[in-house]
Amino acid sequence: MRTAPNPNDILEFHYVHFGHKGTPYEGGVYHGKLVFPKEYPFKPPSVIMMTPNGRFEPGKRICLSMSDFHPESWNPMWSVSSILTGLESFFYETTRTAGSVESSMAQKVAYARASMAVNIKSVMFRKLFNDIIVDWREKGGGEDAAAASVAVAEANANAAPAVTWRHLVV
Repeated sequence: MRTAPNPNDILEFHYVHFGHKGTPYEGGVYHGKLVFPKEYPFKPPSVIMMTPNGRFEPGKRICLSMSDFHPESWNPMWSVSSILTGLESFFYETTRTAGSVESSMAQKVAYARASMAVNIKSVMFRKLFNDIIVDWREKGGGEDAAAASVAVAEANANAAPAVTWRHLVV
């Protein structure tokens, strides 16, 4: 996991999660952000995944016990590191929550393969994590971007529509 603050907004912290070996996310590079309120550390951040991945809906807040969905369970002692450790663990579960989606294994694998092609389109990713892009290109990653986009389209066409889980208040 890599992290970097937004140089223009100290309350916005970006992270990159590298998909674990032996999972459908293997080889994936997943960009996200933590958005802290002005009252931090007394109030929890929003947790958002930006890169499509088949687990969380891109650009949507994720419901975690340590996110702004659950301020009642927030602990001011939790750091960026502890929040991201919790997110990383939750990433590999299948528990439904607000901000999560259901997808097939083939979709997750295709998203992993296409993740860098998506990330390089992000100005903030290029600004904060350019060394990851350089490394990816040195390993021939740029040549695979078009094929990865086709793989995502095929996996999506062959799968049932993704189900998005919303936070319901009763």
